[in-house]
Amino acid sequence: MRTDTMRTALPLAGLGLLGVLTGPGPADDGGTDPIRLGLVGLDTSHVIAFTSAFNDPASADHVPGVRVVAAYKGGSPDIESSWSRVEGYAAELHDKWGVELVDSIEELCTKVDGVLIESVDGRPHLAQARPVIEAGLPFFVDKPVAGTFADGVELARLAKQKGVPWFGGSSLRWFESVRKAIDPETVGQVLGCDAYSPCAIEPHHPDLFWYGTHGVSILYAAMGPGCKTVTRTATADTDTVVGVWADGRIGTFRGMRAGAHDFGATVFGTKAVTTARGVSYKGLLEQIVRFFQTKQPPVPAEELLEELAFMEAADRSKAQGGAAVEMPEIRLD
Repeated sequence: MRTDTMRTALPLAGLGLLGVLTGPGPADDGGTDPIRLGLVGLDTSHVIAFTSAFNDPASADHVPGVRVVAAYKGGSPDIESSWSRVEGYAAELHDKWGVELVDSIEELCTKVDGVLIESVDGRPHLAQARPVIEAGLPFFVDKPVAGTFADGVELARLAKQKGVPWFGGSSLRWFESVRKAIDPETVGQVLGCDAYSPCAIEPHHPDLFWYGTHGVSILYAAMGPGCKTVTRTATADTDTVVGVWADGRIGTFRGMRAGAHDFGATVFGTKAVTTARGVSYKGLLEQIVRFFQTKQPPVPAEELLEELAFMEAADRSKAQGGAAVEMPEIRLD
């Protein structure tokens, strides 16, 4: 696992060469036909928002270069916020956007150049990724990347074994305000970060995996990988998770289940103390398009897996009454 002596603002492996900090858009498609994408899991509002942005040139969030052309419904019968939305979103995708609905992920893979795994439930992500990896198609997997840390590691291992490029996670990592807050020209070297987000809990997922993953992604956008120990304090309405990085830096996540519903961070640097606040899909959509055009993930798999490891360690700390817990090891061999 890579550790940085001091966080400068971006994961150096992968992000720097894509120039995502200062914001060049997706690579020029040279007038070629858009890349065909398929959706897996029609139980999240993301499928509508993403399809609208990709397929509609009039959309304020339009990013050219890809087009959603097919979809597999999916859905989880034991999560009301999943099964109750599938048919409505499927109908809108088909009737408004002309997206073809198919009966299996295997069939979907024969009709597209890449896949967006969008299921709101992280538990099926590994099983849904398997046929995509077997087909050799690049893919994006939405938050949470997996339902457990172990599933995330296995997903990454299979993709590495087959040489299939992928990335995933929360849109918050790519929000413009976050990118500005961690810009080394402004903040300098990042010495610490206090990130926050809503943190609703869903009984089928480890606590932070369901919604706290957003704030954890902001934390990792600022701090980068290298956390070694995690301590969590939990009450009915609030979680506070403190991570100590190998170089002595401290990063925190505050998860809220009461009060205002907001996302953001304070970033402490050698040049300034900066803040980030708000949410938008546009930055993520640009990264998705660039990824499918270049096949270069904008963030290393190991860093995405460390986010899962951080959240799992937080659960272990809670179970141990707030004791400091060492981060689980990430092995992809």
